[in-house]
Amino acid sequence: MCKTCGCAITPGNRHLFAATGALHLSSDGKETVEVLTSLLQENNNQADHNREHFDRHNVLVINLMSSPGSGKTSLLEATIRAISPRLRIGVIEGDLETENDAERIRAQGVPAVQITTGQACHLDAHMVHDVLHEMTLDDLDILFIENVGNLVCPASFDLGHHVNVVLLSVTEGDDKPAKYPVMFRAAGLVLITKSDLLDVLDDFDANTASRQIRSLGNEATILTVSARRSDTLQAWFDWLDEKFAAMRAGEKLAPVMQADDPALHGTEAAR
Repeated sequence: MCKTCGCAITPGNRHLFAATGALHLSSDGKETVEVLTSLLQENNNQADHNREHFDRHNVLVINLMSSPGSGKTSLLEATIRAISPRLRIGVIEGDLETENDAERIRAQGVPAVQITTGQACHLDAHMVHDVLHEMTLDDLDILFIENVGNLVCPASFDLGHHVNVVLLSVTEGDDKPAKYPVMFRAAGLVLITKSDLLDVLDDFDANTASRQIRSLGNEATILTVSARRSDTLQAWFDWLDEKFAAMRAGEKLAPVMQADDPALHGTEAAR
């Protein structure tokens, strides 16, 4: 994390850095890397509170992460059309600006709340908590959180969700798991998306991408899908059903988080 990209301070945690905030100064009176360590701890405390809230209402919460343009919103639209008759779905959308994606989701007939982060390149637990007041969890079975498009910082911030789903588009190249290992280590499921384009692309090999994910020590399920081809999506729907049934059966689900990985921390420690 670093101040250059604006990811350390978000609309949700800005109060912690105010003059009277808990993280305004470190213990020695200077603003140092200790502040960022404390920031992650504050986020994790809020995330635990969020997850307790979701568990109490029996809502499965999925954190969708990927680079911009990988097809998260298109996948959600296809998923809503297929499973909303039997499972009640809600969506939290995260973007730096605009309500474009939330409007697309609302057009599918399900509730969607937009979080605009300004400079922050990820969502955090405080932002998610704030928008929960705009949702009725008793009316939901599954809540999808579409995180800000970014293959780095979202992996380090627990939102209170239950599982991370990482999308890898075939248009991005099959080397992305090797280039962005933190994100792919955190995945509870990897979806190789836009597979309908494989017929015209000769520079993406799904087996290569899968081997790189396995080399990170991640044994998560890897599925190849296309939002444009409904016949490719059944395994994804089955996975959702399995996770939803596990949660309703009382299984405690919690995401793999990579907040302690040194690769997450920028070289600039102070604000």
